[in-house]
Amino acid sequence: MQQLSKRSPLLSLPGAVPAEGVDEGVAAHYGDLFREQRALADGAGFVDLSHRGVVTVTGDDRLSWLHLLLTQHVSELPAGQATEALILSAHGHIEHALYLVDDGETVWAHVEPGTQDALISYLESMKFFYRVEVADRTDEFAVVHLPAGSIAEVPEGVVVRETAHGRDLFLPRTELESYAERSGPAIGILAYEALRVEAHRPRLGFETDHRTIPHELGWIGTAVHLQKGCYRGQETVARVQNLGKPPRRLVFLHLDGSEVHLPPHGADIRLADEGPDGRKIGFVTTSVRHHELGPIALALVKRNVPVDARLIADMTAAAQEVVVEP
Repeated sequence: MQQLSKRSPLLSLPGAVPAEGVDEGVAAHYGDLFREQRALADGAGFVDLSHRGVVTVTGDDRLSWLHLLLTQHVSELPAGQATEALILSAHGHIEHALYLVDDGETVWAHVEPGTQDALISYLESMKFFYRVEVADRTDEFAVVHLPAGSIAEVPEGVVVRETAHGRDLFLPRTELESYAERSGPAIGILAYEALRVEAHRPRLGFETDHRTIPHELGWIGTAVHLQKGCYRGQETVARVQNLGKPPRRLVFLHLDGSEVHLPPHGADIRLADEGPDGRKIGFVTTSVRHHELGPIALALVKRNVPVDARLIADMTAAAQEVVVEP
């Protein structure tokens, strides 16, 4: 995934440790990972997600046009109602994930860091005669996440995307530092990721690879609407939904807490009964340290792996919980 994010000014806050990889540009944590997790779980603080891309769509046809391109039913999306949607390849593989809200005049979406250019290029190629304008607003707006239960004030005029997991603010970048002063404590991306894994929520580029289809990750229903009109990749979605099963399924892993190192993204998963030299049956997608659950992970495994099978993730023993039914 191309990384084009800017360095957040909040990396100058006391204790800030920069994140790496795709999340480069914001803080991994501010000195105390577990304290930050507990605060976030309790509805306190905010998460700087200013490295994410921000894309807007304006024009009279914005919702009807997006409805033709996205996996989600958005033609009659009420103003202020959050949703999420995917863009698929012709073969049904996931290419983009969009986190959307319409404010009555503009559709706002935040996307994975560095993916906005490719997304905008695709959207521009599909405009045809529709009355829509697509814009990259990443330089102007920063995404800030307030956890569920937060009582922090939202500045007047700021677009908000509210879900069961919290509120995403599309905050003018010029206001990011002043907002942090008023609404702290600042919480790093690692705490946000730990709660995401706990909630079994997939993330593009982590739980996905070049052949992932929505059924494998449990995105049917939340990001894919099964009773809407045609869109690219719909034939695959309908065929798997009606006639078959996906080749892989997302699982939640409890990892052996005695191990010092977490298995990295892409680490092989094998059946414990076959040992470390056994056949590969999947891979780790995201691994984190949770303030209550200890080391945990999400992983993709072959659909026919028994739900009670003991697993090895890299060299770490793992017990699985079902996320997507086999």
